[in-house]
Amino acid sequence: MCLEQVGPWGRTAFTTSHLDPGLGARLEALAQAAGVRPALIRRPGRHADLHRGRRTVLVASTHPGRSWLLAAQIADPEVLLELDWEAAARGDHDAVRTSLPALTPTPETVLLVCTNGTRDACCARLGRPVAVAAEADRPGQVWEVTHTSGHRFAPTTVLLPGGYLHGRVLDGAALLVAAERGEVPVTGLRGRTTWPAAGQVAEGAVRERTGVAGIDALTVTGDSGDEWTVTHTDGRRWRVRVTSYEDGMSSDSCGKEPTPVRRWRAAVEGPGTAR
Repeated sequence: MCLEQVGPWGRTAFTTSHLDPGLGARLEALAQAAGVRPALIRRPGRHADLHRGRRTVLVASTHPGRSWLLAAQIADPEVLLELDWEAAARGDHDAVRTSLPALTPTPETVLLVCTNGTRDACCARLGRPVAVAAEADRPGQVWEVTHTSGHRFAPTTVLLPGGYLHGRVLDGAALLVAAERGEVPVTGLRGRTTWPAAGQVAEGAVRERTGVAGIDALTVTGDSGDEWTVTHTDGRRWRVRVTSYEDGMSSDSCGKEPTPVRRWRAAVEGPGTAR
């Protein structure tokens, strides 16, 4: 769920921006309880510090084969308290629209670029030029966003409704072009928000090994353990063993002291044939 909020963003943007902090805290609590990722967004470039008129809301579900993106223009962000957050979490398009009828389907792909400099200076310094350039090429499809995780990969982006994250992005418009072809670039790919971290690694390893590019071509099943299954829509499947380890030191955010770096290793077996 993305809510447009102009002006400065603090480190915890929902409670340290020009959004009413009490409302921001309630929205964050509802999102957390349902398992929905909340974010604040604003258009790239210069903007007013205060809202004059209506603001945009985006609600997306990233499940392969049934992803969707809804948008609305609202006058009062308090209406988001009426959103069926649990329906959003399970990808129930109709229930979400019933709870907030102002939301309507949008066919466009949207690119979110992390620029929250209070959270991480590199996101602002590196992300803003990417957002401005992408907006110039693809007007209306690009937003600055408060936080996408993975600061050390700045500039970082999220594509909606696919939910794919990329890091060290140089050309945001190219990500939009690829997504509109139904493809996800492997360069800089950090995973799909649909899956847990290890599942994201498993999918990425299969894409890198096979060259599969279709956004919804692969699904991931498994648990929080080491063994994952990645299945193609054509019936092929791969078994992927994913392990993590610490290797070296690095700062996970600009200006912070270095900490141990967690890295991932994926061993891909297959393809086999789905039963």
